[in-house]
Amino acid sequence: MDIAPTYDFIVVGAGSAGCAVAAGLIEAQSGSVLVVEAGPPDSGPLVKPPLGLVWLMGSKRDWRFRSSPQKALGGRRIRIPRGRMLGGSSSINSMVWFRGRRDDFDNWNVDGWRWVDVEPAFEALERAFRPARLADPHPLSEAVHAVLGNNGMGPPTPEYESSGVFHYNMHNGRRWSAADAFLRPAQRKGGLTVLTSRQVDRIAFSKGRASEIVFTDGSTLGARKGIVLSAGSIGSPEILLRSGVGPAADLAAAGIALTARSEQVGLNLHDHPTAGIHYVGDDAGYGATLRQIPLWAKAPFRYLFSGQGPIGSPTVEAGAFFNAREDGGPPDIQVHFIPFMMGWQDRLIVPGSGYFTDVCVCRPRSRGALRLVDGEVEIDLGLLNDPADLELLIAAFRRLRRIMDDAPFGARRGVEAFPGLQAVRTDDDIRRHILATCGTAFHPVGTLRMGTDDEAPVTPRLAVRGVEGLWVADASVMPQVTSANTNAPSMMIGLRAASMIAADTGGQPG
Repeated sequence: MDIAPTYDFIVVGAGSAGCAVAAGLIEAQSGSVLVVEAGPPDSGPLVKPPLGLVWLMGSKRDWRFRSSPQKALGGRRIRIPRGRMLGGSSSINSMVWFRGRRDDFDNWNVDGWRWVDVEPAFEALERAFRPARLADPHPLSEAVHAVLGNNGMGPPTPEYESSGVFHYNMHNGRRWSAADAFLRPAQRKGGLTVLTSRQVDRIAFSKGRASEIVFTDGSTLGARKGIVLSAGSIGSPEILLRSGVGPAADLAAAGIALTARSEQVGLNLHDHPTAGIHYVGDDAGYGATLRQIPLWAKAPFRYLFSGQGPIGSPTVEAGAFFNAREDGGPPDIQVHFIPFMMGWQDRLIVPGSGYFTDVCVCRPRSRGALRLVDGEVEIDLGLLNDPADLELLIAAFRRLRRIMDDAPFGARRGVEAFPGLQAVRTDDDIRRHILATCGTAFHPVGTLRMGTDDEAPVTPRLAVRGVEGLWVADASVMPQVTSANTNAPSMMIGLRAASMIAADTGGQPG
């Protein structure tokens, strides 16, 4: 591949938002675009089969970040999977498709980013992705629809209490990532170059303007019009900090020359906290049992010819949205339902069959921060730092148990194996269980929040304050996390970023 020394635009990160940004800039005829991805191409055999995500997380295609010891969780470190290949996290996630609640965007209170502003971008996304209901859900997942209903035959929605099989960005039983939807079509139009397996360390500036990316090996490439950071809520602030844009005292302590003082770079980090329940049963979900040997023996052939069966499952097949305290308010909890026996007793694959379900706080109050400490990035998720999140999870856990008890699972019903009804009965028991096991839904956001105030690291036009020719387009700019999975909102941000950047640099869109 011939790599030119300079391009009109360089996009750092070929993830969910980065692919959308690159495609949008090409569509706007804004000039030549280079997309730089730290990870490899997305050609691995486990990438397209939906069940492959079970092995992709924790592999070389995952950044495998871990949090700092979490104060509220007794010092536990939390794993933070993030995609490290073309497509980014859209190449290792469960492909669940949700826009979020309409008032998520209104509550951002940022001009140009309210629901009326972002809805057209979601509609454009859905024309590109055509998200649809899972074609072959497990019978248990089908039964989840009846636990709350209220949404007809459509997917559950965070707008009101509802349940059922989710919608996904899959085509013919195969993963359809941001690289599939945006990057490859843009490459066919010309003007787009994709460079993989090259990690960006920092941005170099000339007279206050972003002019080059500097790779970890010290080599550089130049950008004539500007650089877009789309490395995610961890990667983008880390690159900014290494570039000298951030809190002055922290940069001085790290020995990094100050380019632009921006005290809130890395702050406002948050994610959806979760706590779950494992069920086991002889006729329950997918699992490693003698009875299911014929099922798994046929599974590769069934998937090859129809795209269906357990290999065609993204694991998270169904779920719900509900109000934890049943006080008449809107949903504040998302439920994920996985009809597989996996992921407990400190093992991925557990003998037996069963299913898993969890509760997830839609709008957490807790906040953490990302900082450079001794030259390394420290990721403090701040999980459950605000007691309100823990109390909400306790109420949600109790309601989830009742919902699962009433679910029409018939002969496939399992019994609660972990934490167990005898071991965890009272609110204090539930509190201890949550503190001992709480994780996240893998939706980190907020570290470079956009806003109209001067303290916000990024403007509503997604430009980095204090410098020129540098923008951010990924989930890091969200002031608050949306009320469900964040993949679709991240791509929405990428699409709108391309339009804004094209307009602000003399291109066509506005």
